Amino acid sequence: MTLQNQRIVIIGGSSGIGLATAQAAACEGARLVIASSRQASIDRALAALPANCEGRVLDLVDEAAIRTLFTTLGAFDHLVYTAGENIRLGLLSATDIPEAQQFWRVRYWGALMAAKYGSPHLNKGGSITLTSGLAGSRPHAGWTVASSICGAMEGLTRALAVELAPVRVNIICPGVVKTPLWDSLPEADRAALYRQMEEKLLVGHAGESGEVAEAYLYCMRQTYGTGQTIIVDGGGALI
Repeated sequence: MTLQNQRIVIIGGSSGIGLATAQAAACEGARLVIASSRQASIDRALAALPANCEGRVLDLVDEAAIRTLFTTLGAFDHLVYTAGENIRLGLLSATDIPEAQQFWRVRYWGALMAAKYGSPHLNKGGSITLTSGLAGSRPHAGWTVASSICGAMEGLTRALAVELAPVRVNIICPGVVKTPLWDSLPEADRAALYRQMEEKLLVGHAGESGEVAEAYLYCMRQTYGTGQTIIVDGGGALI
């Protein structure tokens, strides 16, 4: 039930929820490897992490690169996948199909490939934790792509939990969280979204990355739950 000296690979660990999870795990004595598509982002993240943490540049849609990453890393204890392109919302009629396909490549296919090539290197008692979102069960107009990816990720989690057993595979489903994934929204729209969440959510505030990171740590520490979707949404599913 401790992450002391556990080796954790976080793909998407250079910002947002991924970085918050890396920081929280490092505070418990874990050894981190963070992977992201941009060296500058990795450098900034490593500056906020202990000196024993590593960073790797990774093309999240390149199968050969993902396979090479895990072959190079060798054995580790936990895999966390939080990577994703900035969220873009829009009605179906205005959806750019190539752009939507790219979201799928990063969020879904990247996670599937990480599980495929990472799972053989997991130590006994290891785990995989993926990332979904409340849009999968509570979509709004303009959320077609985001909602469908979230639903697919949760189905993938259940299938992996069966196929990769006894490796534990779970998924975290955040609500609205203040992360760079919302940076594609104009600043005024983003601020309005956060204010709306403060007014509506049962907990009275929009989520912070560190709050959601605790759910990822739980999934790594616990030893009995698998195939589960853990919702961390401030009560968003109830309103």
